[in-house]
Amino acid sequence: MEIRGKAALVTGAASGIGRAVTTELAQRGALGIAMVDRSEEVSVLAEQLNTETNRSIALPFVGDVTDESFRRQVYDEIHKQQGVVRICVPAAGITRDALAVKLNKETGKAEMYPLDTFRLVTEVDLIAPIYWAMEMVARIAEDRHRSALRRWGPKEGVQGTVIFIGSISSQGNKGQIAYAASKAGLEGAAATLMKEAIFHGVRCGVIHPGFTDTPMVRSLGEEYIEKHILPDTQLGRLIRPQEIADAICFMVANSAVSGELWADAGWHPSPA
Repeated sequence: MEIRGKAALVTGAASGIGRAVTTELAQRGALGIAMVDRSEEVSVLAEQLNTETNRSIALPFVGDVTDESFRRQVYDEIHKQQGVVRICVPAAGITRDALAVKLNKETGKAEMYPLDTFRLVTEVDLIAPIYWAMEMVARIAEDRHRSALRRWGPKEGVQGTVIFIGSISSQGNKGQIAYAASKAGLEGAAATLMKEAIFHGVRCGVIHPGFTDTPMVRSLGEEYIEKHILPDTQLGRLIRPQEIADAICFMVANSAVSGELWADAGWHPSPA
């Protein structure tokens, strides 16, 4: 699928992987990019990107990615200005790490991971990305219906691509019961949506980044990174967000690449 001339949408676009993907899409000639984030910083970054590219390519949107009305508003606005969104990278995510069950040695009582926190993480990391993706599929389906097009055929060319942001944590990671469950859930969602969405010519895939140099990973602390992450990483460093962005654009542009791509920089945890 050609990136050039297509309208794209990226959530979590104010930092980390989302920010890098936005920049990479712009460099590859995307027609317009909806930059979505809850941080006001996304407006500053959109202005910078427009200045760097010397064209009005980035449209910033500040809001809650779990809000249904906000999601529709974003799609409506970019459709008015740039046409149907053809590339969706829902990269917004959070972590709320804690052990699933922790014994309080003083009281002798076991404390479970808070249910409200589990729901918050899955709402942001699992449910929201799926619905941002389905919104694009729905609008492509409606656009095809208006053009009296029915079942998609390969001669038409791919009509849209969704790339979900998974994680190596989907294989299980201590202290990440909610995050790991969310990222593993995206695998099933992508596999299912692909089977349905290809009727309208839309592909779906998942990229599983390893430990990437983002604010989320840096929040773990330099000592933790040096002691528990880098020794088990073949590259001996954190992955650069630009490297993940390049891999995502590769998945978008090469229609033969389906399913999941692991971009873990050779990270393999030492036996406990």
